[in-house]
Amino acid sequence: MTSSKADLVSLDSFRLKPVNRLLAGVPLYIQIAEGLLNWVDSGRLAPGDRLPPERDLSQMLGVNRMTLRRALEMLEAQGLLARRQGAGTYIADRKIERQAGQLVSFTKRMREQGFTPGAKVISFEERPCGAALAAALRLPAFAPIYDIRRLRFLNGQPVLLEHYTLSIVRFAHLGRHDLEQHSLYEVLHKHYGVDVHRARLSLEAVLATAYESEQLLVPLSAPLMLERRLSYDALGAPVDHGEDHYRGDRFQFVTETAALAL
Repeated sequence: MTSSKADLVSLDSFRLKPVNRLLAGVPLYIQIAEGLLNWVDSGRLAPGDRLPPERDLSQMLGVNRMTLRRALEMLEAQGLLARRQGAGTYIADRKIERQAGQLVSFTKRMREQGFTPGAKVISFEERPCGAALAAALRLPAFAPIYDIRRLRFLNGQPVLLEHYTLSIVRFAHLGRHDLEQHSLYEVLHKHYGVDVHRARLSLEAVLATAYESEQLLVPLSAPLMLERRLSYDALGAPVDHGEDHYRGDRFQFVTETAALAL
């Protein structure tokens, strides 16, 4: 996303639907936000476009700057706008779709969407597992496990922080394999003869801690999506337990449902 003057949306062409002050029950700032969203959805505002200054935009819409700022802050919190100090407010890059109900290689899926994926192992430790994790992985109490944290990139930008654990006894010498060039499941398939056939997934909206903020290059308390995962092999034995943090400004989780059962 650039900050050149050429990216500035012209006020002559920037015309939102007038704010309807009589629209009962819908605050003005929400009407403004929805108007901007409609422009993005229609393609009239594109990623990288810079919005007019707040003063000009508030005058055009006939609202005060506080109301306008509230609308912009709401869209920024949703990852739809990006503000740069001294450069203005931009339409953010479109979010990447992540299929919530599918087990698909991150690297494969991102390449299919035209991105260049990358990875960096932040930590690779061996430790005894606690009671809850031992129960989930069906291991004896305090059994030795790998505790691995890995940062994933798209076109050089950090977008996903992975944290997964698995049995040292079952996957001995895992540290010999390059987890920056190969996916974990690819290594398990090729070197251990283990394939993941299903997984139990849960999704939860969370706020970035200081650690996650530092790794993902997002502000403290920025919105993230936490995906907890427990995967199983063909025989129903647990393979790994994962907790992955996706940047909320880059991903949206989608799923398809069957017809309503009556």
